[in-house]
Amino acid sequence: MTFVSNDPTWWPTINLSVFDSYWMVAAGVVVVYDWVLTFGQEIELIWRQRWSLITVLYLLIRYAGLPYSVVWLLSTIPVSLTDAVSTITNHVLSGTNVVVAAALGVIMIARLHAMYQGSRMMLAFLVIIFLTVNITCVVLLAIGLKYAVGEELILSGTYLCVYGVEGDSSLLISMIWMLNTIWEVLALCLSVWVAVKHFRKRRLDSSTGSTIGDYFRVLIQSHVLYFAR
Repeated sequence: MTFVSNDPTWWPTINLSVFDSYWMVAAGVVVVYDWVLTFGQEIELIWRQRWSLITVLYLLIRYAGLPYSVVWLLSTIPVSLTDAVSTITNHVLSGTNVVVAAALGVIMIARLHAMYQGSRMMLAFLVIIFLTVNITCVVLLAIGLKYAVGEELILSGTYLCVYGVEGDSSLLISMIWMLNTIWEVLALCLSVWVAVKHFRKRRLDSSTGSTIGDYFRVLIQSHVLYFAR
């Protein structure tokens, strides 16, 4: 249902929405500009090379940003959208967030697997945690979107698209963010732990003492397996 109001108390909301739309347009231009500048290198280094799972995930994440920016822009610029279109854009944006987060999670698993020298135990641990987090997030998102409703506002002649939630949907969305945060913190801790472990081993094995260059060399060597894929 479209909400119409000329109440001056809505003016700060209108100004914030217009300001946000300017930033979204600027961000979209930067994304397209970056894509144009690096497209030649992308063809040479990605498209013409042997493809792997990491290649597919990289392209998925890279090109998901373009339609995502367009859909997000449609939801922020002051143009008329029906309630149904507002709801669809919300579903598309939320679904894209989950897909991109899952793709980034797979890439992180590949990196950690390489950093832990191809440990099967670590791989199994990461896969179990990853599947648990992402399956839970998908279920929570499906439940949350069921009660999410898009609504068109016409405030002093300015069209706005807002999303409302019913019941405990906001709590479900918060749980999704918390689960993803826990996964990312876990991945960060595992990365820091293996890096510190390598540094300490390097210092003990070196007769002349370790340097910063040695530390970076260890990190690069530990990622060879990841980049080789």
